[in-house]
Amino acid sequence: MNRIQATFDTLRKQGRKALIPFVTAGDPALDRTVPLMHALVTAGADVLELGVPFSDPMADGPTIQRASERALKNGMTLRGVLAMVAEFRKQDTATPVVLMGYGNPIEAMGWESFAAHCAEVGVDGVLTVDFPPEESHEAFEHLQRHDIAPIFLLAPTTNEERIEQVAKLARGYVYYVSLKGVTGAGNLDLTAIADKMPQLRKHISLPIGVGFGIRDAETARKVADVSDAVVIGSRIVQEIENSAPDALLDNVKNFVAGVRAALDK
Repeated sequence: MNRIQATFDTLRKQGRKALIPFVTAGDPALDRTVPLMHALVTAGADVLELGVPFSDPMADGPTIQRASERALKNGMTLRGVLAMVAEFRKQDTATPVVLMGYGNPIEAMGWESFAAHCAEVGVDGVLTVDFPPEESHEAFEHLQRHDIAPIFLLAPTTNEERIEQVAKLARGYVYYVSLKGVTGAGNLDLTAIADKMPQLRKHISLPIGVGFGIRDAETARKVADVSDAVVIGSRIVQEIENSAPDALLDNVKNFVAGVRAALDK
């Protein structure tokens, strides 16, 4: 069984919601990513989303764009990200890891090779922001061959037909973008999220995680009331950006632990 499914099954039995933090691989330095991943797990993360830095991250707001720029300047590559997952797996064989990024670096490597490398190092899911379901069949086949979950985004503007398409292809969980905008944007409408859920659940049996715009523990708790998972990226990346090197791990850990406590109330 894929680690993502096993994790959600366990949480469901416990009556708990998943906390899925995001960090950009290679930010703020190449040697900080794996310690950050372990710190997130210690703080209560259930699934880790590891961003593959890209030069034109169209869905990402300024905070994660800057993180990608720093990571690329540090020499981060897709192969480097995979090596980080392999290093993480030396100590943690249980926590699911999802790679989140864009199609170009994967296309350059080739989906067959990429999927094989993901399986070798212990990647559990792949979310490619700019690959809609209509263009994902080759990727789906290679990922499925290695029991790696293809994860898709849905948005407030997604129509019924697209929801049905995603429901057929998705594995692991579905990521619902909670607002019309880029990562880290404001104006999160909790009522609109709750109103959209029945339409999504009509077709989707997988867990539904909600992200984009969740910046504090209280908002995370309210989002968890209507979803299966809370995804937090920009707020954590902002903590990384603003922390002194010697305080980085503690600051991130304290923030995530606060969110975990709020979800478990």
